[in-house]
Amino acid sequence: MNSIKSTLSFPAFQSRNYRLFFMGQGLSLVGTWITMVAMIWLVYHLTQSPVLLGVVGFASQVPNLVLVPFGGVLSDRWNHQRTLIVTQALSMLQSFALAILTLTGTIQIWHIIALSLFQGIVNAIDAPTRQAFVPEIVERKENLLNAIALNSSMFNGARLVGPAIGGLLLASVGAGYCFLIDGISYFAVLLALMAMRLQPKTKANSQESFTLSSVVQHLKEGFAYTFGYPPVRSILTMVALVSFLGVNFVVILPVFSNEILHGNENTLGLLMAASGVGSLIAAAQLSLRREVRGLGLFIAIAPIIYGLGMICFAASRSVWLSALLLAIIGFGSLLQSASSNTVIQTLVPDEMRGRVMSIYIMSFLGMISFGNLFQGALVSWIGAPATVVINGTICVVVAVFYAQQLPRLRRMVWKTHPELAPADNYTRRL
Repeated sequence: MNSIKSTLSFPAFQSRNYRLFFMGQGLSLVGTWITMVAMIWLVYHLTQSPVLLGVVGFASQVPNLVLVPFGGVLSDRWNHQRTLIVTQALSMLQSFALAILTLTGTIQIWHIIALSLFQGIVNAIDAPTRQAFVPEIVERKENLLNAIALNSSMFNGARLVGPAIGGLLLASVGAGYCFLIDGISYFAVLLALMAMRLQPKTKANSQESFTLSSVVQHLKEGFAYTFGYPPVRSILTMVALVSFLGVNFVVILPVFSNEILHGNENTLGLLMAASGVGSLIAAAQLSLRREVRGLGLFIAIAPIIYGLGMICFAASRSVWLSALLLAIIGFGSLLQSASSNTVIQTLVPDEMRGRVMSIYIMSFLGMISFGNLFQGALVSWIGAPATVVINGTICVVVAVFYAQQLPRLRRMVWKTHPELAPADNYTRRL
């Protein structure tokens, strides 16, 4: 009876393949967060250099800026299931390499930078493929929203649990065993992928010769579709601007926890956890929705929520009020990113899915990286509170502009996807 209720509450779990994906990926993500905690500690332990912490982070992210669009092209050409088996196996080998080097005492900073760069290259193919794979393993299209929301819940749940476990393991057994446990966790997702039963599909582009010119041509087609279709273009522009300005302002939270709130490491941990709790609540709320209609309004409202939250956070001098505001900010951030992901996945044709989702990832993660640099420079110039107020204000202004365009964008969507249009003519005219 409980399993039936669970399936009714989360219809994506009706798909056996998605259940396997969720369980395997969930265990693996916990291991990934354990490794992130261990790696940050190890880099600082080896070098005592905040600069090299940034270098390691940049090495893992820069492939997302450069290679993800090409990863999207490959995703549209290759079988998703087999591609993910390969990328997850390579990620497992990377974790085992870190474990062996650390446990044998031969680890050096250049090893960590090189392996971080390698993982970034793998992720440039894995990320768009994983995004494009979800609609393939959710058998009923109306359950896609639930699946994407559950993915967000899984990620944010791992973000809360993984660092806590990682800290305990780091203190008790050391970084090497953290990397080893992460490597072992990949067996869960590999076994899940291999256990899936999928209908064989022939990729429209898979029979073409694999040349640089063909890859470039497919890349051009992906960009032409993405920026030639106003609803998708508007959402991606919104995602990029908000990611640049607001999503990852938590990188300057140490300034607030130490200088503004006069706290310590525990204060920073509380603030980070509060943001994760807000994101988890938003993901849970989205997981209960049954249809895509109305998400366009969420995309417009969410940046207003966390933009106003950022403005109030900048003025707060209370730790608990700041934590509450960060929960609101995390709620708005996840609401916008998950809603945008769902709408784009719904609108995009299957043959373009990998390429379009790679541009989404580039708009989201890529702009976060540049936003970190921008916010760091702005903080050093005008201070952290003023920086957060400016960024929050711009987020609100951008959201209001998008909301004004929403009726026109909806009518465009209804023309190309009439199944998404409301039944009554009055609502159509809004």
